[in-house]
Amino acid sequence: MSPDDPGRTRRARRIGRALRRVRANRNLIMTLVWAGVIALAVRTLAFQPFTIPSDSMRPTLEPGDYVAVSKWPYGWSRLSLPLSPPLPGGRVFERLPERGDVVVFAPPHMPRTAFVKRVIGLPGDMITVSEGVVFINGAAAPRGLVGEETRIGPDGELTRYALWEEILEGGRGYTVYDSGPGPLSEFGPVLVPDGHLFVLGDNRSESRDSRAAPPEGPGMAPVDHLIGRADRVLISVQPDFSLWKPWTWTRIRTGRTLLSLDPEPR
Repeated sequence: MSPDDPGRTRRARRIGRALRRVRANRNLIMTLVWAGVIALAVRTLAFQPFTIPSDSMRPTLEPGDYVAVSKWPYGWSRLSLPLSPPLPGGRVFERLPERGDVVVFAPPHMPRTAFVKRVIGLPGDMITVSEGVVFINGAAAPRGLVGEETRIGPDGELTRYALWEEILEGGRGYTVYDSGPGPLSEFGPVLVPDGHLFVLGDNRSESRDSRAAPPEGPGMAPVDHLIGRADRVLISVQPDFSLWKPWTWTRIRTGRTLLSLDPEPR
């Protein structure tokens, strides 16, 4: 058979094309693998997005906010990993939050549920809530009335909220909602145990937080169960927004885009 046989040439070309496809597929697979590894590393070590589903942190966070949660400020634990594998407890490079930080955590009895609340009490603090006023180690957190707001709930009922500016040590200030006396207006005194945090929602009248013991609420937040610190609203959308419906893109709350959640010094 001649080296210039047309059949052999065609076979060689087919083999060459097949080899190029194999190499292209292998490169694509490796690219996807590395992309997955990088995405997992970023999610585990740096940032993770969370969606706000409820009113419990109003007015700081609104339902429909997409929040960037930083993983490194308090160190890393098994909850930093996807699906929270059953690894030993503790944190690597552990650091306690500061009062006023907005944190995301998963309580031990609800490991698949993430709560977002504000840190009020640190280990060893004595916390009391009386007539809506927070007392830390016997001293009232200063607050001043800054206005009021009326909202219509899902059932159509009107609720009037007083808006208070609350200030913690170091002058970190933020606004809280209070609709008046309720079952959680009086609480404590309680001592925050070692390895735990006392957390409250900014909507004091409608928040399941450290005032609600399990199973009704999360209770105290174990430091080992912190996922991270909520630092910024990436984007905020109204309930009827859909990425796949361009006519709803006007429902993006542009004023909340990249909104910082760091309490402002007062």
